[in-house]
Amino acid sequence: MKNRLKVLRAERDWTQAQLAQQLEVSRQTVNAIEKGKFDPSLPLAFKVARLFELSIEEIFQDETTA
Repeated sequence: MKNRLKVLRAERDWTQAQLAQQLEVSRQTVNAIEKGKFDPSLPLAFKVARLFELSIEEIFQDETTA
């Protein structure tokens, strides 16, 4: 799954650790999501969307439709 998490995080000058703390996950989880190695659970995707004040679709995209 493609995502804009790294770009959104960089726009706010947040480290992976700072984002992870806000999402209540590990820094390794944030890193894996940013690299596309891990797809977030639906509750985590909603949490990310709320944090950035965007819809899930604005952050995460299915690679088959992107």
